Amino acid sequence: MRTRNALSLLSFIVMSELAGIIGSLFTMSSIPTWYATLVRPALNPPGWVFGPVWTLLYLLMGVAAWLVWRKGWGKVDVKIALGLFSLQLILNAAWSIIFFGGHNPAVALIEILALWLAILGTMLAFGRVSKPAAWLLVPYLLWVSFATYLNFAIWTLN
Repeated sequence: MRTRNALSLLSFIVMSELAGIIGSLFTMSSIPTWYATLVRPALNPPGWVFGPVWTLLYLLMGVAAWLVWRKGWGKVDVKIALGLFSLQLILNAAWSIIFFGGHNPAVALIEILALWLAILGTMLAFGRVSKPAAWLLVPYLLWVSFATYLNFAIWTLN
């Protein structure tokens, strides 16, 4: 891999991981305080699971976006796909701000449904440009589906 390709891949991975870092700024302070007081569903994983899972998902997102970008920034399909990708990254970070920062599971539930739709739209757009890129987002969609269940359960239990 040439240096330019390696640097662009790294840039997309860092950009994706930054969404997680932004979200974690709101998450980490709320876990020992507000979140600890909530009734959580039986299927709620232990806290240590979330960090590694999200780190891997952001890595996959970055690789997927890079695969699409490599098809040519000048192409309309690539611009649309990466625009949707950017939208879902913003929604991803916003969920943590709303849920953990704002302590608002009800609004976060509405927001995570929008995120889920944005991920699906991104996958469909990526699929038009790069099938492997679309497939790399499947674990992300599945995890956000599970997170939607957790969000709903926390909202209803509290």
